[in-house]
Formats: sequence, structure tokens, C-alpha cells
Amino acid sequence: MMKSMCIKSVVLFCAGWSGFVSAWADGRLMPAQVPAVYKQECAACHMAYPPGLLPAASWRRILHGLDRHYGSDAAMEPAQVQQIGAWLQANAGTYKRVREEPADDRITRSAWFVRKHREVESSVWKRASIKSAAQCSACHTQADAGNFDEHQVRIPR
Repeated sequence: MMKSMCIKSVVLFCAGWSGFVSAWADGRLMPAQVPAVYKQECAACHMAYPPGLLPAASWRRILHGLDRHYGSDAAMEPAQVQQIGAWLQANAGTYKRVREEPADDRITRSAWFVRKHREVESSVWKRASIKSAAQCSACHTQADAGNFDEHQVRIPR
């Protein structure tokens, strides 16, 4: 009986660990070392998205167009852009989910995003408590840590 419980514990631990490693390799978790300037500048208006959610080319275009960043002027000092850019390039998505560059370099227009959210009615995105599909943390309770597990989703009214 005790041996059986030990084996089950080891199996569960390994399954959990492999899930964590898989999620990390998948680019969904926020890297451990996030530049303060990224948090300060990017999270001032929206969540600081995990860089693995977009391919490197998308991040490059986003940074080159900060003066017209989705309808806002998000221009930064060149040194800040360089620091953030280097970090985004080093941590950008390279796995199968983000091989393609989404329309307008929007995470919400990525094929994987559309597929994962296909059951969410368009009216949900318009709720005052959510505002838009780009506000991940409105529903994903651990989005700031890059955890988008569907079991952690709480859709506000």
C-alpha cells in the first residue's frame, strides 16, 4: 500500500513537472527575469504580455511603431526600446503556435488565440469589467505570471 502511494506520488510529481516544463517551452509563462523597464513602460497601459505569445518579427514591428502603438503614442527613449527589444527578441515565441505572424501583430488575432477563445461570445469582450480581448488579466487570474490555464479562468459579469 505504502509503495503504491509512493509510486503514485512520483508519477503525479513527474506529470506536473512535465506540464510546467511544457508550458515554459511553449512560451506561455513569463520569463523569470523581466526587465524593470518592460514592466514600467508596457504594463502602464496594458498587461506586460509574455514575449512568447508573439514571434520575434511581430515584436520588432511593434517596437518600431511605438509612436502609433494601436492608436496611442507609446514612444520611449531609444535606450529603453533597445533594452526591451533585445529581451523580447531573446524570449519571443519560436514554437509551432506562434510561427505565423498575426494580422496587425495582435495577439488577439493569432490563430491559436482565436481557437482558444472560440467559445467566448463577442458580447463578453465588451463588458465594462473586461473591455477587450486584449485584457487577459480580466479573466485569466494568473495572466501576469504568464499562466493562462483554463482552470484559472474567471469570466467577470
